[in-house]
Amino acid sequence: MWRDLRNRLLMSPRFQRAAAAFPLTRFLARREAREMFDVVAGFVYSQVLLACIRAGLLERLREGPLPVARLVAGLGLEPPAADTLLRAAEALELLESRAPGTWALGSRGAALLGNPGVLAMIEHHAVLYADLADPLAMLRAPRGSTALSRYWPYAASGEPGAVDPAATREYTQLMSASQGLVAGEILDAYPVHRHQRVLDVGGGDGTFLRAVAGRAPHLELMLADLPGVAAQAQEAFAAAGLAARASVHAVDFTRDPLPRGADLLTLVRVLHDHDDELVRELLRKALDALAPGGTLLVAEPLAETRGARRMGDAYFGLYLWAMGSGRPRSGAELSRMIQEAGFSAPRRYPTRVPLQTSVLAARKPGRP
Repeated sequence: MWRDLRNRLLMSPRFQRAAAAFPLTRFLARREAREMFDVVAGFVYSQVLLACIRAGLLERLREGPLPVARLVAGLGLEPPAADTLLRAAEALELLESRAPGTWALGSRGAALLGNPGVLAMIEHHAVLYADLADPLAMLRAPRGSTALSRYWPYAASGEPGAVDPAATREYTQLMSASQGLVAGEILDAYPVHRHQRVLDVGGGDGTFLRAVAGRAPHLELMLADLPGVAAQAQEAFAAAGLAARASVHAVDFTRDPLPRGADLLTLVRVLHDHDDELVRELLRKALDALAPGGTLLVAEPLAETRGARRMGDAYFGLYLWAMGSGRPRSGAELSRMIQEAGFSAPRRYPTRVPLQTSVLAARKPGRP
């Protein structure tokens, strides 16, 4: 009843004018107007960001301020167009003007340069934006018919293990770049050093396991992924001097059992990429593969995360739909699925940035 009353008031232009004028509600009305405009203009903001990345503006300013002529040299933009882009970037705190005619990084631009994984995702989002040019058409079309689903060929394939290895290289590199954002969060939250052998399922080129190796030098490393991806992991482990410590297994977990023997099995940003039936099957396979008393660790962004609701159902909801597989799940829903597979009730380990990842850990029954 109260929410219906609220909505009737908010739909009233007279109430909106009164709220904006009344001293006790003016601040709230202005804040709500700003947030609403950010929702309306969000696509424009994202394109300003993409333009800055593609033009190399942030990278050019890495070492310090530059005169505008040097900053925009070679962009092929007339001065009024260049000024429009720079002013837009300044409004988003990507850049900032210093002395007349001189530009430097803004606070957000500097933070982005410190996160190469975010930069890679910004460029990658151009594929998603092409699908979202007509969002209703995308939602009405059969899943697996988008440009994004072609970027992730395993998502729409009935036989992921048969995907051409060459087709896996680009997305594996993207996942590796963005994995650095979450590896530290996971390892700061969960004490991997208490284990002896870890199996990372869907581990890509081993970026997460290489981070694990640095935290727990005694830990044996196992990685399972599709054949084309596993070959890249083998190369990366050898280059990092971890070939003797890491074993790589070419596995299509939609069809094959998982390697056995680990007392810690990790699923890092894997479950939300897959539909419910496959998630349940993968969790059962994880239970079979783990040693008695072993631990399942799931790390991924969760729907309904406090302070990050937009990330869950708005961003990942649309992204995974366009990808052609998976959906965002809440911590409670994922916990139920983990318990239904035979694990104990998961414990949630707090992370510093829940928007990026949350960590759930559950034990397999039995004694180690």
